[in-house]
Amino acid sequence: MLECIGTKYNENGDHKMKNRLNLSYTAVQAAYCMLFAVVLSFSSVYLLPKGYSNTEIGTILALVNIISVLLLPLFGDAADRSKKLSLAQITGIFSFILLFLMAMLFLFESRSATLTIIFVVLGGLMVSLSPIINSIAFQYSSFSNPINYGVARSGGSIAYSGISMLLGYLVFTFGTNTIPSVGVAVLVMLLFSLFTTEKLYNSGIALSQDEHGSAKALKVDEPISLIDFVKRNKMLFIFSLGTLLVFFQNAIINNYLFQIIEPIGGTSSDMGTIFSYMAILELPGLFFFDKINRKISCQTMLKISSAAFILKVFFTYTAKSVGLIYFAFAFQLVSFPFYLASSVHLVHKLMDRREAVKGQSLISGMMTLSAVFASLWGGMVLDSGGPSQLLLLSTILCVLGSGVVIMTVGKIKSNK
Repeated sequence: MLECIGTKYNENGDHKMKNRLNLSYTAVQAAYCMLFAVVLSFSSVYLLPKGYSNTEIGTILALVNIISVLLLPLFGDAADRSKKLSLAQITGIFSFILLFLMAMLFLFESRSATLTIIFVVLGGLMVSLSPIINSIAFQYSSFSNPINYGVARSGGSIAYSGISMLLGYLVFTFGTNTIPSVGVAVLVMLLFSLFTTEKLYNSGIALSQDEHGSAKALKVDEPISLIDFVKRNKMLFIFSLGTLLVFFQNAIINNYLFQIIEPIGGTSSDMGTIFSYMAILELPGLFFFDKINRKISCQTMLKISSAAFILKVFFTYTAKSVGLIYFAFAFQLVSFPFYLASSVHLVHKLMDRREAVKGQSLISGMMTLSAVFASLWGGMVLDSGGPSQLLLLSTILCVLGSGVVIMTVGKIKSNK
């Protein structure tokens, strides 16, 4: 990215503004990652004591992801086309809705149709915000004030790690009602950080400088329709199908880690610690992504991370103790951070600005769709064959998906 051109006074001012913008966006990522942990990563821990079976929890999580898959392209198209509402404002509106739904969880002590509906809508809306939040990093950047997505997302991983450990302890000590309590606090943080980011943006962060140093607003082109987007990005769509298969195992582990470790002696506290451990391992790959990307292309990192996902799920399948789970999850060091950051940056580099959110929505949608299948099959396989069969299926699908990714990722062409 270009550096700001101007007096030393302006450079210092821009540097401070850049730091404030990055800090504010990091808080957005941190709050969203914590919310993901509260709603989805601890979904089984929250729903099992309410009287739900593994199959019912799987069905609920499938519905969560089905709703988000349906909403993702709609949100992406609306965000690309919107001229009245910014990305932060759109996210803020839905965050208010999420806050209301989260508070509703306090009203239920056992399973019911109403609780199921509220949880499904809560999860579906939350997942649907992912591509919009990722796109903020690029659409709120300017030549003088770029946002470092990798650093911000690493802040999200730190927050996820902390909240997972905290929730594991709180649930083990005080019970599952602490989950919605923490969720309300996280949503308040998300709303505040979105407001701060929007305020900084409206204060002049969005202004770029042309080659003569004069300030001008970024040019806004006519948006691209969904039909045109699909026609322009056929190879990206095939790559996204590989992503669907690769991320099946990721969804299985996120949704059913408690059921996976319980037969080998694990507890809810262990689950929180393991989630925290995984999040910490993500930090180097995310924080130093820009530096790594200067030497290794996004396409190559996607191939490396796909292979790492295979090793992670395979060794999880063979693990006979919680200690061996930690060994298997060590591959998180390059699997998830490389895949997430590389796919987000690849879309940003190759997609036209008018289709940026749609591109993010496609990748996020396939990751979410993988969670649909993981949720539908996961609960049933757990109840019928146990975690071992589920992990074996996950390993096979990950191998197939990695093959698709490796064969197609280098063929995706730029539309800029």
